[in-house]
Amino acid sequence: MQISRRVALALAVAATFSSGAVLAQAWPAKPIKLIVPFPAGGGTDIIGREVAQKLATNTGWTVIIDNKPGSGGNLGVDAAAKSPADGYTFVLGQTSNLAINPTLYSKLPYDPVKDLSPVSMVASAPLVIVVAADSPYKTLADIVAASRAKPLSLNYATSGNGTVAHLATEMFQRTANVQLTHVPYKGAAQGATDLIGGQVQLYVSSVPTLIGHIKNGKMRAIAVTSAKRADDLPQVPTIAESGYKGFEAVTWFGIAGPAKLPKEVVTRLNAEINKALQAPDLLKKLSDQGADVAGSTPEQFATLIRDEIARWGKVVKESGAKVD
Repeated sequence: MQISRRVALALAVAATFSSGAVLAQAWPAKPIKLIVPFPAGGGTDIIGREVAQKLATNTGWTVIIDNKPGSGGNLGVDAAAKSPADGYTFVLGQTSNLAINPTLYSKLPYDPVKDLSPVSMVASAPLVIVVAADSPYKTLADIVAASRAKPLSLNYATSGNGTVAHLATEMFQRTANVQLTHVPYKGAAQGATDLIGGQVQLYVSSVPTLIGHIKNGKMRAIAVTSAKRADDLPQVPTIAESGYKGFEAVTWFGIAGPAKLPKEVVTRLNAEINKALQAPDLLKKLSDQGADVAGSTPEQFATLIRDEIARWGKVVKESGAKVD
């Protein structure tokens, strides 16, 4: 009897491992959808497309980008969280919709910790404060002086309420004792147009979102929010260098799927993502966009999400910001 039970247990364990191996080998049997929760052309979209293309090149998979913007990135993340946990729908989340929005929104339709399966970090990037090329403001000190002389007279654009750019600028206002007027947009394109056209005076977004405009001379970079200068913008000082020691805020990007994804799928996709991120051509493409490659294990990404929810939750509460 005892021998029979042992044999049965061994067979069950073997069957489990065998089914897992078969699943890992069989998946994917159809195209994989990667939701980008912001409009095409922005920093998140650029990073998502570069990673998806490299994955497809390396593996032969079909990876389709699905732009699903709205509600500070919440709509896209929620769509992924509510998708079947079959390994065919993922989302490229970021600081705003995975770490800030749980505190900012009183009724968030998903829980980043409970409703998602973290797969891997992809990249991180500093934010950059820019003005139009013909702006009279040359330095951060110029902006501070103008704002203190006439509070709320300067409008700053971001790609939405609750984005890391919004909260980072709120942090800076408290640090520098200035008052700016926030003008949120649904994405990067219209904000860039309005900055160049003079409707807003400042734009705060990730370096990948704005670096093309900076390089073509339509925008002037004033400062970056990282602790050190951005590799692709070495001439642009940090906010800390500009007189506000200790200031730091970056945005990060990572791929996740709905909760309860098969472990074999998570493991395989994580391995392929990290392999893609090590490719010299992808490293260069992301670096040229002002992003730093940052792969991880699923466990490391899960820990980052929890830690960042706590960190940004404090910033949201101190700022008084709230979205219903």
